[in-house]
Amino acid sequence: MMEYQFETKMEVRDYECDIEGIVNNANYLHYAEHTRHLYLKKCGLSFAEMHRRGIDAVVARMNLQYKMPLRCDDEFMSRLYVEKVGLRYVFHQDFYRLPDERLCFKAVTEVVCLVDGKMSGCDEYDGIL
Repeated sequence: MMEYQFETKMEVRDYECDIEGIVNNANYLHYAEHTRHLYLKKCGLSFAEMHRRGIDAVVARMNLQYKMPLRCDDEFMSRLYVEKVGLRYVFHQDFYRLPDERLCFKAVTEVVCLVDGKMSGCDEYDGIL
């Protein structure tokens, strides 16, 4: 396993929880996407600007593992590393509850780039690897 290339601290908000008092599973996808966008921003890439230039990074596949639930007001670290496999950019993302660093969630997200609507390599993404 590679070392993490990026991490950001997040906090669970009450409206993200379901009747059981745990984070609704769909919200983990929001956390993961937000982390990927923050990572790109840190690397100098604007998701919105790339779109304006006809480059769209789209999720092709996700593999999710829910390890233990996050609850209202929990803080957690969202960490990722990315690798290139063919034309796919594979983001490995893990969420760790704070302060005990217990693994809560794992995701492997495969992203492909569409340049003017056609699947293609992406120099901008290649540059972050």
